[in-house]
Amino acid sequence: MRDFVIMTDSCCDLTDYMAGALELEVLPLTVHMAGKDYPNYLDGHALSREAFYHMLRSGILGTTSAVNVGQFEDAMTGILEQGKDIVCVCFSGALSTTYQSAVIAAGDLISQYPDSRIYVIDSLCASMGQGLLLYLATREKQAGNSADQVAEFVENTKGRICHWFTVDDLHYLKMGGRVSAATALVGTMLSVKPVLHMDEGGKLIPVSKCRGRKASLQMLLDTLDGNFQRDCPVFIAHADCETEARLLAEDLRNRYQIKTIFTNYVGPVIASHTGPNAIGLFFLGKKR
Repeated sequence: MRDFVIMTDSCCDLTDYMAGALELEVLPLTVHMAGKDYPNYLDGHALSREAFYHMLRSGILGTTSAVNVGQFEDAMTGILEQGKDIVCVCFSGALSTTYQSAVIAAGDLISQYPDSRIYVIDSLCASMGQGLLLYLATREKQAGNSADQVAEFVENTKGRICHWFTVDDLHYLKMGGRVSAATALVGTMLSVKPVLHMDEGGKLIPVSKCRGRKASLQMLLDTLDGNFQRDCPVFIAHADCETEARLLAEDLRNRYQIKTIFTNYVGPVIASHTGPNAIGLFFLGKKR
């Protein structure tokens, strides 16, 4: 059986340590802030999370760009030259052209490496939902499964990765076209905190409007009722609100007896669109 590498992009929002432990090849998307371009490396060496969130909270907005074809071609070539195959799991194609870039790169390279296999998969996931899918894929690889078996597992599992978000400030969703200017204004005046869900097509859609932060976090907690796999870890991503994320993790342990919870910051690409203080909860469910 040929060896293979699991490739992904920085929207997985895993820690650099976890990505290394899982032996992932991670390509960075790019954040544009204050007239500069910052590749979104997981270790933050181009833009630290402290510097990013300081700028964001200071009112400096970020725009983002996908991993391009050339980046994928360079990374894939290095792996193929080693005689290894590739399973590439990308940020939701409904939210980024990163997946399409990977498809184009794989199509360009496969004729040069006809004995190799490149599986490019639209994860339909984002942030640590994508990270959870990669965690599960790596577990399959470590169990001795081949590249085609892992790719099939990812395709069969991605629709069960549940994503639930709440944001603190509707301004950022308004900038991204997720809510209207009038809705954002009224919502801010009434302290409305929307809860959003990643749908089956990989799009982030509003599900409910809660009055106040406490109610929105409680709704996140309620989403696991009857719809999560107990032997699977739960992931939490937070946009610079670590205390609330830890309290949510504690509530999850107490209510559902969940043993393993991984928590990390929302990276600058996702946080540029959600704003600070967003919290996302991700788990493997019976369905999305």
